[in-house]
Amino acid sequence: MINITPYNIVRHELIGLEVKVSASSNPYLKGISGIVVDETKNMLIVEGADGKVRKIPKSCCRFKFKISGDLIVEVDGRLLVGRPEERLTR
Repeated sequence: MINITPYNIVRHELIGLEVKVSASSNPYLKGISGIVVDETKNMLIVEGADGKVRKIPKSCCRFKFKISGDLIVEVDGRLLVGRPEERLTR
């Protein structure tokens, strides 16, 4: 099993990671946080601490993912657009 690092996060599985929307062209999306429970070509599906599940478009957001303890990596959502299985091979 390959560990998630800041260098390979774009090619890694995102389901199960803690995430926060750090910036967005849609002000209502900024600050949403929780656990990634699913992923589609254009969306991250995030379950918040309140139990609500929200669909967040990848292309208009920047995300902060928490990996390996306290390490936080910021990723431009445009790099994540695409089916997860196709993104792994890009």
